[in-house]
Amino acid sequence: MSVEIKVPSVGESITEVQIGAWHAEQGKWVAQDSEIVELETDKATFDVPAPLDGIIVEILKKTGEMASVGEVIGYLEEAERPADQAAPAPEKSPEKAAAKAEAPAHAGGGSDDRVMPAAARVMAEKGLSPADVTGTGPGGRILKEDVLAHQGGAASGNGAFREEEIVPMSPIRKKIAERLVEAQTNAALLTTFNEVDMSSVMELRAQYKDLFLKKYDVKLGFMSFFVKAVVDGLSQFPQINAEIRGTDLVFRNYYDIGIAVGGGKGLVVPVMRNAERLSFAEIELKINDFGQRARANKISLDELQGGTFTITNGGVYGSLLSTPIVNPPQSGVLGMHGIQERPIAVNGQVVIRPMMYIALTYDHRVVDGREAVVFLKRVKEALEEPARMLMEI
Repeated sequence: MSVEIKVPSVGESITEVQIGAWHAEQGKWVAQDSEIVELETDKATFDVPAPLDGIIVEILKKTGEMASVGEVIGYLEEAERPADQAAPAPEKSPEKAAAKAEAPAHAGGGSDDRVMPAAARVMAEKGLSPADVTGTGPGGRILKEDVLAHQGGAASGNGAFREEEIVPMSPIRKKIAERLVEAQTNAALLTTFNEVDMSSVMELRAQYKDLFLKKYDVKLGFMSFFVKAVVDGLSQFPQINAEIRGTDLVFRNYYDIGIAVGGGKGLVVPVMRNAERLSFAEIELKINDFGQRARANKISLDELQGGTFTITNGGVYGSLLSTPIVNPPQSGVLGMHGIQERPIAVNGQVVIRPMMYIALTYDHRVVDGREAVVFLKRVKEALEEPARMLMEI
């Protein structure tokens, strides 16, 4: 019996998806409920499971092509596992699966662990195996240039290969681009800056990190302190937690904080609902979970919608200072940056302290400059004296 592989409904507003990686090749047997193809939308990435045990007899849509919800993208023929095919290996993380897909096994001598991913793709296109190519990389690793040289590719005068690769933008990247342009076009954006002495937070972390890890099985990071400080600031300045809706200004008595995290397909901003009700441990557990699932492209659609304010941490990538862009229809975003020891004046003395620049970008249509500056000062004070957050003063 032949079964259609269709694009499932993945959200009310989504009518089209981009075909991602096929986890199984045409002609291969797959087990029921195993992931067979990845679908990308402008919100998130999803996997389509096999509806039954069988062989993929035809793939109609290739990686990178677009397909509508409900469209048939392949056919699966019901069949028992062939006797000569080993049982499926234990499920691996999506990152490892993707890496394996980029460097498929080849017949002939040679080991795939010495083939670089870019070289593996070209070898697959040319029908070559590692035994066909001499590697010139460290430890005899096969580079893309080695494969091109084997094929007689043209080189520039200095021996370096020059080429261009055209790759369609993914739906997520398209949506990010649209929203960033929308924010710059429709909102009156302004950024204000301050700097925070992180000594107190770092001392607290050093004092309690072992007990915290032992009790909650998660590390005590900086983000929980910032979430707490932001919620404290938003409670004092509700305009920054508000949004424009038509001709109305919508205020909220809850704080759904978006946390920008790097994912397998780019930056995503899952939302931490009712952050004002969460403890330090609950915040850290959620952030840890967001990070793991973002890298695995497992953040669900509803988790990316409805935030009231966003925090982004460019410091983890080495940023010293930046102007973050508001995520519409929100009215504010806080940018964290790298911590650097710098000389500052304290009580008339020059001392060295771990300092971080922080930036608040806000929609001037909703938030006045005074409110933005004092909000950022409130965040600074809460971080420099963390006890104030607990005492609510």
